[in-house]
Amino acid sequence: MNAPTGQLPVVVIGAGPVGLAAAAHLVERGLEPLVLEAGPSVGTAVRDWAHVRLFSPWAEVTDPAAEKLLAPTGWTRPDGATYPTGGDWVERYLQPLADTLGDKVRYGATVTGVARAGRDRIVDADRHEQPFTVHLHRADGREERLAARAVIDASGTWTIPSPMGADGLPALGEKRAAERISYRVPDLKDPAVRARYAGRRIAVIGSGASAFTALAHLSDLAEDEPGTHTTWVLRRGIGASTYGGGDADQLPARGALGLRAKAAVEGGRADAVTGFRTQAVERDGGRLVLVAEDGRRLDPVDEAIVLTGLRPDLSFLSEVRLGLDERLQAPTALAPLIDPNVHSCGTVYPHGVGELSHPEQDMYLVGMKSYGRAPTFLAMTGYEQVRSVAAALAGDREAAERVELTLPETGVCGGAGLYDDSEAPQSGEGGGCCAAPATLQIGIGAPTSSGGC
Repeated sequence: MNAPTGQLPVVVIGAGPVGLAAAAHLVERGLEPLVLEAGPSVGTAVRDWAHVRLFSPWAEVTDPAAEKLLAPTGWTRPDGATYPTGGDWVERYLQPLADTLGDKVRYGATVTGVARAGRDRIVDADRHEQPFTVHLHRADGREERLAARAVIDASGTWTIPSPMGADGLPALGEKRAAERISYRVPDLKDPAVRARYAGRRIAVIGSGASAFTALAHLSDLAEDEPGTHTTWVLRRGIGASTYGGGDADQLPARGALGLRAKAAVEGGRADAVTGFRTQAVERDGGRLVLVAEDGRRLDPVDEAIVLTGLRPDLSFLSEVRLGLDERLQAPTALAPLIDPNVHSCGTVYPHGVGELSHPEQDMYLVGMKSYGRAPTFLAMTGYEQVRSVAAALAGDREAAERVELTLPETGVCGGAGLYDDSEAPQSGEGGGCCAAPATLQIGIGAPTSSGGC
């Protein structure tokens, strides 16, 4: 803790797509990154949805600085017009990038707290002159404290799925029924997962791309496994926009996903229950009964899949001074640009250090974490964020304030994961998101309640 602040590393929390891109940009700027990943390997969250295909093609999910770092190793970017799965993304891009960064990436390092050295959040005296102190738990159980000149939190939102309760809190009985509730799009190619849902009655709660993906996959399962049936639970009604743009959607993959969900309902493999705001989960023998705020009770189901969004973990940031929007839990200046009531992925203006700054100097939330509860994130946007932040930390304000990203006009978010390579639309037919699966809707094709974007 005695090294001059300027000689300390920039700690990056999370070895996902945006965290590794941040490290690449810091290296390019001559700064020393140290990436702390809680999981045992690179892209731990992405591996959880390895079976989901992104809406965005390869051309939109790799970072320019990362590509420069990889080039001397002989790495070549996959065909830019094809669409990777989460597994492809890890194997063909994230893992090679982490290997190139080498000991700049540490695994099994769970950050438990961030603060200014010797200063809790109350103390003003000499605050900005102190380095950050990052507390972590290692995989072997030991505790450690590191010093950092700056902290870039790219830990995402994957670890905290939103509950099924309509008020944002767990429904009564939800926790007691945990063994029959999942918060992820199921991988029905996994024999154990397939056996869990085959021939069962399933409730899918949520109205975004993740819910569409689950409906489509369960519809396919119903064709092969008699007795499989889905109840689709929506808090709103069904209108012209419920299933997305369909054939008119500028992103063919996204439009096809909505049409598949619609076909599941119209074909009788799923029933849609609208205006249902879940208040409780009751047990009926070995089954679950969902109860709405208005007293309605659904027929018993064997399993529930809750895809109602994700939210950021801010617990380990309690001693730093963050400026967050009261609704989205996103940086105050960024929130109006990403409000899902106004924006989709493609209408979010590229932004950087100005919108990401907090009262705590040199503390940044980036990537999906910066969007708080908004599901409109694009991987390309995250790469632009960390380019700008790295430039600011290097003292290049002109570059930090310059916009170097041009978003595709049809940019959407998160992937749907319905296409095989042979079916995937070519990138010229529409842009995409980037970093998350259909359950997240994060420009990625990521999983969240609003799914996709």
